[in-house]
Amino acid sequence: MTETDFDHVAAVYDETLPRHVVEHYLTRRSRFVLERSPPPGRVLDVGCGTGALAARLARLGYTVVGLDPSRGMLDVLRERAPEVEAMRGSGTELPFEDGEFDLSLSVATMHHIADAGAVRQTLAEMVRVVKPGGQVLIWDHNPRNPYWPHLMKRVPQDSGDERLIGLEELLSGLRAGGAEPVLVTQLGLVPDFTPPRLLGLFAAIERAAERTPVLRGRCAHNVVLAVKR
Repeated sequence: MTETDFDHVAAVYDETLPRHVVEHYLTRRSRFVLERSPPPGRVLDVGCGTGALAARLARLGYTVVGLDPSRGMLDVLRERAPEVEAMRGSGTELPFEDGEFDLSLSVATMHHIADAGAVRQTLAEMVRVVKPGGQVLIWDHNPRNPYWPHLMKRVPQDSGDERLIGLEELLSGLRAGGAEPVLVTQLGLVPDFTPPRLLGLFAAIERAAERTPVLRGRCAHNVVLAVKR
């Protein structure tokens, strides 16, 4: 998908999934960051979109920069969270000096970048801009989860040009960029069709699946936390 495509869906992007499901995942992701890289700290959100996670992290005490190629998405971010620095740019060529951040992260972005060379370059850039000993967090669609092809046909931001990125590609790209993965897992199983009254039940099923190795491999997202060497 091009930046222009995202401009076209920016106004409705946050409505493509039910709010209670979005909140479930926002809570999980922000808690993950809090536990592994507590504030204060300088965080870069690569492919921040409309900035839902960036805004949450800013409220939790981080200094956050959100980067995205889409002007429309960044306009939504600026309205939502003026405390987040919104910057237009590409993950393959981050407009920052080496070692500017304590943490760089990307959520559900790599499958939009899609091209293998661009994915690898983005991972290397995310490593470059964190400090030595800093962290890189990738949280992206797991190709082994059978639900993604169905969901991706229904949301306006997915045009068919996407490519689900396998775990080994993420790991090799991070290592080539100079970071060592220290946590590799799969998380998330609450589907978008979950009714609000059943969210608690589906969240319990999700937790059980994440604790079961055979089921965990089919969870929705590959999650990789790496430390810059």
